[in-house]
Amino acid sequence: MAGHSKFKNIMFRKGAQDKKRAKLFTKLAKEITVAAKMGMPDPDHNPRLRSAIAAARAQSMPKDNIQRAIDKATGGDSENYEEARYEGYGPGNVAVIVEALTDNRNRTAAEVRSAFNKNGGTLGETNSVAFNFARVGLIKYPADAGSEDKIMEAAILSGAQDVESSEDGHDIYCEPDDLNEVQKALEESLGEPDSARLDWRALNTVDVQEKDAQTLFDLLNTLDDSDDVQYVAANYEIDDAVMASLES
Repeated sequence: MAGHSKFKNIMFRKGAQDKKRAKLFTKLAKEITVAAKMGMPDPDHNPRLRSAIAAARAQSMPKDNIQRAIDKATGGDSENYEEARYEGYGPGNVAVIVEALTDNRNRTAAEVRSAFNKNGGTLGETNSVAFNFARVGLIKYPADAGSEDKIMEAAILSGAQDVESSEDGHDIYCEPDDLNEVQKALEESLGEPDSARLDWRALNTVDVQEKDAQTLFDLLNTLDDSDDVQYVAANYEIDDAVMASLES
């Protein structure tokens, strides 16, 4: 198992400082409610719920909010959210996958299509860009969870496939079907992760030039701001010079 993949997984995720906390909590609560409704409301017996709660805790979501989201699922009066996936190409021919939880597919599809159209992208059919990614299990730990060697050893013993460590934290990858077992094994040695979920890992990356970079970020920002969108993955790579130019 290599310490780092040849291609770094590129996910667009706005920092907490760029998000309205209320919107973030709403998205986290929605995932908790859906997870609790689809399985048992006990995180010890519901891997998806346990992962959703871990992600909420990592964002300092209050315990009362988490419990209310679980109670909403078991109270029989929760909205009927559906999972939806959209795929397309953004500026610079960047492949983009959008995952959503929605109670109105027509509304969500229209919002996603509008985001692509207004920001230099093209919305495609299902599986039109998925071949650019591998479906994997991803378990994320903060940088202070341990050294690269410690994380690597724990990952090997857990049955994981790969690890990427950086100053931002540790990403541990496994087969999708192994996510629950690997997560449990890692928790025994490393504690609770920041998040554990099925993910899209880029098989290749696209170098984005300065002329397309800002428009790409505008697209990703617009998608991420949608109340229905839970997650956005894109296979872009932007070098330091371009980033410095955008920030100046």
